Amino acid sequence: MDHNTTSAGIPSAADKPQAGTAKLTERRYWVVFGFVTLLFMLWGIAITMGDVLNKHFQNVLGVSKAESGLVQFSIFGAYAVMGIPAGMFMKRFGYKNGVLLGLSLYAIGAFLFVPAAGAESFGFFRIALFILACGLATLETVAHPFVAALGKQESSDRRINFAQSFNGLGTIIGPLLGSYFILSGNIGAPGSLTSIEMLYIGIGVAISLVAVMFSFLRVPTLGHEVEGDEQSAVLSAPKRLFQHRHFIWAIVAQFFNAAAQGGTWAFFINYGHEKMGFTDELAGYYFALSMVMMTVGRFVGTFLMRYIAPNRLLATFAACNVFMCIIIGQSLGWPSFAALLMLNFFFSIMFPTIFSLGLKDLGPHTQQASSFIVMGVVGAAIFPFLMGKIADQDVATAYYLPIICYLVIFLFGAKFYKTNR
Repeated sequence: MDHNTTSAGIPSAADKPQAGTAKLTERRYWVVFGFVTLLFMLWGIAITMGDVLNKHFQNVLGVSKAESGLVQFSIFGAYAVMGIPAGMFMKRFGYKNGVLLGLSLYAIGAFLFVPAAGAESFGFFRIALFILACGLATLETVAHPFVAALGKQESSDRRINFAQSFNGLGTIIGPLLGSYFILSGNIGAPGSLTSIEMLYIGIGVAISLVAVMFSFLRVPTLGHEVEGDEQSAVLSAPKRLFQHRHFIWAIVAQFFNAAAQGGTWAFFINYGHEKMGFTDELAGYYFALSMVMMTVGRFVGTFLMRYIAPNRLLATFAACNVFMCIIIGQSLGWPSFAALLMLNFFFSIMFPTIFSLGLKDLGPHTQQASSFIVMGVVGAAIFPFLMGKIADQDVATAYYLPIICYLVIFLFGAKFYKTNR
């Protein structure tokens, strides 16, 4: 069947007006949309803080680069474990309770850093990170379909990319906090874990306050945003979730996307220290700058999607990152380091765009689909360990490995994004 029409002859999303013709969201959703956008920022802080912890654990606990990659395994492994349970919880108890569950696990994990620091145990830290990341996985599972439902489907790509722009802001704040509190040596005795303990107490308190505020927020009842002719199409030609080819490819693309992200970020500070001669603290600040590039990329990408189809922009940015990885692997000094910074600019739109393309035309399957796409993030649990094995020999050479990931993403954006209702 032609992917552009349904069996009832109804135009699919590919034939509908471009996203630029629809409002980002409606006035009645502004407050909720603003608060859910804040959640994107909060998990951005936590994700990039893990990459700062990588280097600190190497310094203080004496773990190798490959072993420190297990930090990402703990964080993103939680996505594989929590994705489906979070989706089931959301479907049973709603978006609001799903957010509260995610924030609660986030705070509990942060507070567990206190006994982990006292025990000076890498394993204990990984348990704390796993629980914290179960909260992050829950928030991501809930927030993406939540944002997608806060307006018309044809503008969902822009809406998710806009919210993810604030996730980018969080990824800037994370390295800045981590570099100042953890890598600078300004807090606590040199070589101690006091700085980590103090920082995560503050994070736990802040997340707890956000949870209390969200509990008082009135959230409107939201359906699946399947209306009019779309509702007729779903009812006339029902499909099981895994009969939607574009959804399956979205999971695959998200796996490799997260793998590239996890490996790239995990060894950024190592690259700055070993190849550019920076101190760990200065490399951490450059890591924050790379997150600025990602945030800029998301705002630029959101704007460009008014004129360029999201899948085409995704394929173009993936192709650009193949070239960036080649330059980084050459270890050419500042040109290679500039390419490492630009990697995040082109990476910027990938996660939200893959997510939104994967959720297209799924109707009542949308919430369940979100769980499986979130589980694809487990790629970031595996790849840093593999890159770490190479990085133990030469950190620049390790950056050739993500080329595989970007080629898969390119194929998804160029061809396999198409719906087949």
